[in-house]
Amino acid sequence: MTALLTILGIVLFVAGILISVALHELGHMLPAKAFGMKVTQFFVGFGRTVWSVKRGETEYGFKAIPAGGFVRIIGMMPPAKGQDPAEPLRVRKANTGPIQSMVENARSAEYETIAPEDNGRLFYQKVWWKKLIVMASGPLVNVVIATVLFGGLFMFYGANVAQTSVATVTDCVIPASQATADRQCIDTDKVSPAKQAGFQVGDKIVSFNGTQITSWDQLTPLIRANTDKPATIVVERNGAQLTLRTATIVNQVRDDAGSDKIVSVGFLGVSPEMKLERQGPGYVVDKMGELTVATVKAIGNFPQKLVGVAKSIVGGNRDENSPMSVVGASRVAGEIASNQSLTGGERIAFLVSLLASLNLFLALFNFIPLLPLDGGHMIGAIWEGIRRGLAKLFGRPDPGYVDVAKLLPIAYVAASAIVVMGVLLVIADIVNPIKLFNG
Repeated sequence: MTALLTILGIVLFVAGILISVALHELGHMLPAKAFGMKVTQFFVGFGRTVWSVKRGETEYGFKAIPAGGFVRIIGMMPPAKGQDPAEPLRVRKANTGPIQSMVENARSAEYETIAPEDNGRLFYQKVWWKKLIVMASGPLVNVVIATVLFGGLFMFYGANVAQTSVATVTDCVIPASQATADRQCIDTDKVSPAKQAGFQVGDKIVSFNGTQITSWDQLTPLIRANTDKPATIVVERNGAQLTLRTATIVNQVRDDAGSDKIVSVGFLGVSPEMKLERQGPGYVVDKMGELTVATVKAIGNFPQKLVGVAKSIVGGNRDENSPMSVVGASRVAGEIASNQSLTGGERIAFLVSLLASLNLFLALFNFIPLLPLDGGHMIGAIWEGIRRGLAKLFGRPDPGYVDVAKLLPIAYVAASAIVVMGVLLVIADIVNPIKLFNG
């Protein structure tokens, strides 16, 4: 049964990824067709074609490698400077050096499939804001998917909300830099202030140093700001109020849950009881903002994280917060689906959250203003709009289209880096995978 549940979890997650990819590409295709651009291909996957069908001028299908997808919009690159836009097939020979040759060969390949009657329907010929909409719509679809999935999860299933009751009392003080899943207290560790004070599981914290406590979010900054000073905490236990006294201690803790930033602040040694509570639209909006900021930070730390991933391949410890490939995410989905310690609802919620997080990451990653990502084409369209707008404002000649083909050498380097990073993550997820559960 465990093996079947593992396979089911993997299959469902991969299906969710493929549907997300298809909707992303649909986000590009629909506005492109609406604006009169010629779209010749819509495929999910890469490599050899497994199945396809042609409807009108567009071929729809699946490729053998389920790792992404693409929509082919004709005329992504403008013709060479000085060439008549009405005659896109006449591309000059590349003979001015290796970089220029690379650009012109790519341009030639682009226009081999363009017929004279396609003039006026090419991507580059459209006004800048139409190009921007086409390229932005793909990742925006992923944002919508993430919002719908997270929103449904928080509003209909619920979100874990920290209560003012104590769930665990830490026995000793362990700095965050030393904290691992199997780290146990040793003789040289200091006893936690909470343990010294006599905290028990189930104690409801009423006040901290005279301040009435209504939420755990209110309590945490008070503890941290107390550094190593005395602390008087009133708790409710078995219907009666007790006053506990201790002194917090300065310890290394993570700035936020899941954060890599470690700060030295006041530490008590208790963690809250979590309760599942259904939330409203306002919570969804706030949470999406928090998740977006966290994802942007994660993308910014991506190169640094890859160093740790590379080390884990040759025997180092794999950080549970390190990035993982689709292979690793699928393995985690299988692990979640087969974990008997979780209820059915918890497993479904976990899988939905994982798929939603992946969609948000893909959206924000694609917004990076660098070819071959969608953001690279978007920044080209925006720059074109700025240049032409300024030229019109100051009565100068129209500067023409932005030639993104000149950025192809950078795009090839970026694409190569993305492939290398992807391969590195896949290898790490095979030889030293992230495990969310022990055993």
